[in-house]
Amino acid sequence: MSEKYPTLFSPITLGGFTLRNRILHASIVTKYVSAGKPTEKLLNYYRSRALGGAAGIITEPIAMTRYNRIPTRLRAWDDQGLDNLKRVADTVTNEGAVLLGQVQDSGRGRHSVGRNDGAVGASALPDDLSWTVPAVLSVAEIQDMINDWAEACVRLQRAGFAGVEISAGHGHLFHQFLSPWSNEREDEYGGDLAGRTRLLRELVTEIRSRCGYPFIIGLKLPGDDGVPGGIDLTMARDITERMAQQSDEFDYWTWAWGAHARSLYKHLPDAHAERHPYLGDIAQLRQAAPDVTTGAIGYITDPNECETALIDGTADLVFLGRPLITDPAFPNKAKADREADIRYCVSCNTCWRSIIDGSGLECDNNPRVGAADEADWQPLRVVNPKRVVVVGTGVAALEAAYTAAKCGHKVQVLGDHEKLGGKTRLHAELPGGENLSSVYDYQYLMAKQSGVTFLLGHQATEDDVLACEPDVVLLATGSRSSLPRWLNNDWAESGLIPSVREITPQLLTRCDVTPGRAVLIDQDHTEMTYAVAELLAKRFEAVTLVTVRERIAHDVSLINRQGIYQRLHDLGIELKLNVELKNLDSLEDGVLQLHNVYNGAIEEIDDFSVIVHASSRVPNDQLLKPLRDRGIQVIPIGDCHAPRSLLATTREAYQVASALA
Repeated sequence: MSEKYPTLFSPITLGGFTLRNRILHASIVTKYVSAGKPTEKLLNYYRSRALGGAAGIITEPIAMTRYNRIPTRLRAWDDQGLDNLKRVADTVTNEGAVLLGQVQDSGRGRHSVGRNDGAVGASALPDDLSWTVPAVLSVAEIQDMINDWAEACVRLQRAGFAGVEISAGHGHLFHQFLSPWSNEREDEYGGDLAGRTRLLRELVTEIRSRCGYPFIIGLKLPGDDGVPGGIDLTMARDITERMAQQSDEFDYWTWAWGAHARSLYKHLPDAHAERHPYLGDIAQLRQAAPDVTTGAIGYITDPNECETALIDGTADLVFLGRPLITDPAFPNKAKADREADIRYCVSCNTCWRSIIDGSGLECDNNPRVGAADEADWQPLRVVNPKRVVVVGTGVAALEAAYTAAKCGHKVQVLGDHEKLGGKTRLHAELPGGENLSSVYDYQYLMAKQSGVTFLLGHQATEDDVLACEPDVVLLATGSRSSLPRWLNNDWAESGLIPSVREITPQLLTRCDVTPGRAVLIDQDHTEMTYAVAELLAKRFEAVTLVTVRERIAHDVSLINRQGIYQRLHDLGIELKLNVELKNLDSLEDGVLQLHNVYNGAIEEIDDFSVIVHASSRVPNDQLLKPLRDRGIQVIPIGDCHAPRSLLATTREAYQVASALA
């Protein structure tokens, strides 16, 4: 037991199993399943979280019914999947954790592009996000599904799973039956609360009847789903009280926020939200049956927050999703008083985007997700260490520096800034960006622990680099804002139309409100631009955001884009879409002309005080050719290689530094 977190690291018994502590890995989709089978990356992922100290792991949703035979989900609908299920269970239990499978069907819900043509649901009503209209399940089909789910749970039990969690929130199928917004049935599975909860109640009873004990059954119920006419907190309490009537049949519960609607972003609150925003409501909801083991969930990233939620009566368990993606050894490090060594989640939701729009789970702040030796990584040291010079002070430089040093190389960092972090540091000072500081803070701490030396406060020249006698140079000098084509040299040289990077330091030091309108020309579409827009709204009477595209935040995940739209509209920021600047000739008359990209129609803005551009970036690679001309091996990384995301930056820096032989 930890002296600092005694409750967090105390054991607890659920469904006949004793868990070694109170930390469970919340269900996270990985896309590490292929043809219904676990890949080695999935086994690595689960092994690392169990080895890192989590007491239990809840899998991503498992394919259990005839309607849900998705190849990227583990196969549990028949015995052909049994051996693979055993492999997954053994991987986790061999490291001292328990494994729970998640029972879930998305029903009509969908947040990928397009509609779900195979969807089934409670009623022929469209999904609020994708407008998918499901095929309506008959009573007989519902009962067949209950049987399929129960049989699959027995199969999981045979494979070595300790239990299951039924995901009845987040707008998935069970949620759709529970909500009057999506369930207009007039039979026994609709109508009043008893009817709308019948599917969930019958499923719990059937699983318990077939699996008996020891076997854990957990419930994730809906909190406020943010859908008008849907489930608000009052109805969530009603549902909770109804489920509490059979609390002897399940072992824990927790609640989820948001739905497949404009409220999807409530599912994964980011740094624009208050810390752990749902704990107060969870504490109230559990009062329907206070003795039921309760889980805390939602933007909890620190072991102190975990311990507090347990000792103040809010919860008995803590569900961590994103924090355990970022650092699988979070539990072990917290238990050993190594909080400074935890690589903290920044709640950026890149992980969510990587599984929706990408090929598999990734993390901005952990380039090793799914690696075989991911947990508390200690690499083999190289036989022939090199003298490595890293030029730059941003996250690419720091990631590469500490990785190379940890592998045994002698590493020196040359940088022009005394403060580390580069562009990410500037973003960290903007609204919603504060968590990003933990990226470079961790990298710097690891670099110092690994013996990296720093020479800062002087812009490195070719001679400075050569004086270090490097075997290899990692050039991580970042990028700068490009000059938009509509901004001619005269206006550029005047300094009257700054880039977001140029104006942000000024805005951060001011508190006054300037009369007139700020116009932000968005040719970037990343989150930093919209954080600057929020800051402009606090410093100017009005703000207009202009983009050539059909929407803003084009390069941001849907779940974060929803939050951006909400905040910009709350601040009254005007959006001008599908328009562009062709030149600034009209500025001489005090007018800014915006041209529609389709029909050429002109809109004019005449009350502006400042025009700011968020343009694409170009690499700061001025040292690349001179050093190579001197016969030095130079590898550009991060934005110096090509302007890129934080995810791509940390991944590339890690990979390049790891490959130095």
